[in-house]
Amino acid sequence: MNSICLQHPDGGYGGGPGQLPHLATTYAAVNSLITLGGHKALSSINRGKLYMFLLKMKDASGGFRMHDGGEIDVRACYTAISVASILNILDYELVQNVGNYIVSCQTYEGGIAGEPFSEAHGGYTFCGLATMILIDEVNSLDLPRLIDWVVFRQGVEGGFQGRTNKLVDGCYSFWQGGVCALIRRLHSIADEQLLALDAGEEDRCTDSSQTSTSSDFCEEEECLEENLSRVDEAWQEGQRNACSAVNFFTIGLKFIKEHADLEPLFDSMELQQYILLCSQVDGGFRDKPGKYKDYYHTCYCLSGLSACQYSWSKRADSHPLPRVVLGPYSNLLQPVHPLFNVVLERFFEAHKFFSKGPKISL
Repeated sequence: MNSICLQHPDGGYGGGPGQLPHLATTYAAVNSLITLGGHKALSSINRGKLYMFLLKMKDASGGFRMHDGGEIDVRACYTAISVASILNILDYELVQNVGNYIVSCQTYEGGIAGEPFSEAHGGYTFCGLATMILIDEVNSLDLPRLIDWVVFRQGVEGGFQGRTNKLVDGCYSFWQGGVCALIRRLHSIADEQLLALDAGEEDRCTDSSQTSTSSDFCEEEECLEENLSRVDEAWQEGQRNACSAVNFFTIGLKFIKEHADLEPLFDSMELQQYILLCSQVDGGFRDKPGKYKDYYHTCYCLSGLSACQYSWSKRADSHPLPRVVLGPYSNLLQPVHPLFNVVLERFFEAHKFFSKGPKISL
């Protein structure tokens, strides 16, 4: 419960007493309090002040800064949106242009980078994809290309690499495995995008056989330029109206209740072997053999192991068959919500608590 005293007067959480608030430690603190559960932990979060902190971290680009004057990246977008979503304080002001920023970070490979024009990365791909789901804009991503990128990130060792041509690392068991878990409930959108892509190619072939005069194009261009500002204003207004009609708080709940009909996009048993035989050491987990254990890799190796064990389950809370769990069935972990990375049971408790709680006060 020490997280209670770490909530900064500005609203966010610092990494320790007297430290400035930071989105990463805010995300960790909120998830920790939700994991603890109970009225004392959940009611300790001052959501009004936290909302103001998130607004302060919001950048004009649509992204978020990790801390006051800090870097802007997809990780900041996820930590801010995830916290706001699970605490029922997500609104249009926080969501505005976040989707555009994340789309600008999707690379030619299909994965998502930390910022525009950077390299696709497993951690940022999870953060970007999860954020787009939580703000109800996931159809703006190129999901077929994203899937094509992530399925080739599992190495011969069984673990996942974070980037192309890099070594595998235990923490990507969740960052990449979590992406695969999310995609299992998005396959219908990916299928629609593939169909639209096929139809678009057919249209381009048809258009290439037709001719138009340059004067026609000039007239159309002048007309478009005259109305550009009005169209842009109308689009912005439409975005505001669309966001106001979305109940962001229910997205996480509806998502996890969807049946996952798609089979796993990776070799679940191979990944479980890497986690348990290569990453596990006495008392914790590590990046790979030769490295030391730490809390970060322990957290994400365990989260990835849970994602593995439930990767064949159509319902998030249904127990997997013993044949899909490596080793004795006592190895089975509790399921986690793949959007927030909190134990599913605790997510339901928090969702119920914040759905009926009082309105936030600033």
